[in-house]
Amino acid sequence: MIHIVLVDDHTIVRSGYRRLLSAEPDFEVVGEAATVQEANALVGRVQPDVAVVDLSLKGSSGLEAITGMLARLPQLRVLVLSMHDGAGHLAQALKAGAHGYLTKCSEPEEVIDGIRGVMRGRRVLSRDMQALAAPEGDSALHELKPREFELLRLLVHGESVQDIAAAMHLSPKTVLNCLTSIRQKLHAENDFKLMHLAARSGLVEFGAGVPV
Repeated sequence: MIHIVLVDDHTIVRSGYRRLLSAEPDFEVVGEAATVQEANALVGRVQPDVAVVDLSLKGSSGLEAITGMLARLPQLRVLVLSMHDGAGHLAQALKAGAHGYLTKCSEPEEVIDGIRGVMRGRRVLSRDMQALAAPEGDSALHELKPREFELLRLLVHGESVQDIAAAMHLSPKTVLNCLTSIRQKLHAENDFKLMHLAARSGLVEFGAGVPV
């Protein structure tokens, strides 16, 4: 029996996953979490085999959930299931320790096979992510820490420094300091170049309503 936890901040999404996975005779969903804090506590309590994790969680990033859960349970296998399909998200997820990455447009059978695949020790990628894992698809955003990556994601989607600070439970001064560090790491002299780099790395699409 493969014991699974679901980490997603949408109740209806978790319910759908639970119904899908519970229909498999060798799967058992043993818990659900909506935040990083809930995910870390849940993994420590129920000791699952696999965590299915979204990257967009309220107030934080699924990347932090991945690193936190693996710190508590190193043998845990992590399968990302996210709406984000950019090279930057893939690079950061693999860097955080994820063993597989599927997008939410994946077929149900692909999710089921993905869970079994990571349990067998394979790196599982959905078809639309496989090309991005090649060396030529590597992203400059790989250099960022998970918190820096999440901060940049919020910035390029139009959030103000004050809104980012509130969402990430940081002070505005800390956010500004982190932005300076991000610019230095990515060799971006200003926010305009930072926006274009983020777009080229798949963090946001041109024409998505973001002024890049």
